[in-house]
Order: sequence, then C-alpha cells, then structure tokens
Amino acid sequence: MMNTSDDHNPTQHFQQWFHEVDKAHPEDEANAMLLSTIGVDGFPKSRIVLLKRFTWEGFIFFTNYNSEKGKAIAQNNKVSIAFNWTAAKKKVLISGTAEKIAENLSEGYFESRPEGSKLGAWASDQSKVVSSRKVLENQLKHYETKFKNQTIPRPEHWGGYMIKPNRFEFIEHNQIEKHTRTITYKLLPDYNWLKDTGYTHE
Repeated sequence: MMNTSDDHNPTQHFQQWFHEVDKAHPEDEANAMLLSTIGVDGFPKSRIVLLKRFTWEGFIFFTNYNSEKGKAIAQNNKVSIAFNWTAAKKKVLISGTAEKIAENLSEGYFESRPEGSKLGAWASDQSKVVSSRKVLENQLKHYETKFKNQTIPRPEHWGGYMIKPNRFEFIEHNQIEKHTRTITYKLLPDYNWLKDTGYTHE
C-alpha cells in the first residue's frame, strides 16, 4: 500500500524506534551505524561509525576529513547507513547524500569532547597506516606537550558530516506472527514522503 499522508514522517519513525531500542535494549548500541561509501577505487566499503545527533534534516557523525571515508565522500557523496538492532529485531536502512556541517557546529561538538579525544584527533591520521603503536604514542605525546596548559583547538581536518536522507527502510521481525514487515519511505520531488508497507512470511 502506498500513500503520501502528512503524518508519514520517517524521521519521527526513526526517533521512536531509536529511543525504544536505546531504553529497552542497551546491548544493541543504538547509535552504532554501518556507513557505506564508494571508495576512490570505485568499490564500496563499509565501516562502523557512531551517530552523534539526528534532526529533521539529517544524521550527523564526526570524523577525520582526510580519512578514507572522508576522501570517498569528497569524490562521491552518495552514501548509505544501516542500524542493525539485533535484540530488538529491528533494522533501519537509510540512503542519502553526505555534506560537511557548518564549522561552528563542529567546533561546538569538539569543545565538548574529553581532552584525550581532542588530542587523539590531532595525533591520529586515519588516512595513513601507522608503522607501530609507538609511533602513535609519540605523536600523542607531541601534541600533549604542544597544547599543555592551553585550550586544544579543533584541527581543520576534523569535523562533522550530515547525511541528508532520500530513502528509509524500517524492517521489523515479528516472532509471534512469523512475518517481517518492511516500511519504505521515498523522498518525492515536492519533498513529501511516499510510504509503502510490505510483508514477507516465513
């Protein structure tokens, strides 16, 4: 069944599921999401990142802009994210485009981070393979000394991305009735959402 009723807001749907999972199934780590990008080599690659915030506009995570995923997004900003909440028997699949958020928003989040995390943003170059743990420790010590007794600034290569969605899939398995329900939302040119609900039975 498809329709475009005004109350079909996928972000509200996500918010409801997210808070339910976060409260009832903390073992699922509600904010862990699988981010998939198309790499500079043309092949897809996925990795786990942490959702830090979501709004009506999109989903925000933070990273090193020089990392592999940052370079991939710079070349092709079409991405997907997946939330697999096993204990809750729910999944959410989202596709959309990733854009850097405003610098002041990245600054604000960076300032809220613990000192060790701030230093780590300076010391860790995610685009390069570190030859040994000792190298990383030495880099960390270098920045500890450099920023001793002063505010640690945000590195220019570190900040946030917002994924602006154009498609959602909400997948829920019902053990009692032995079926899986999939609710799909697609963004239309007029910015309404087209909703479609389907069932598959075991």
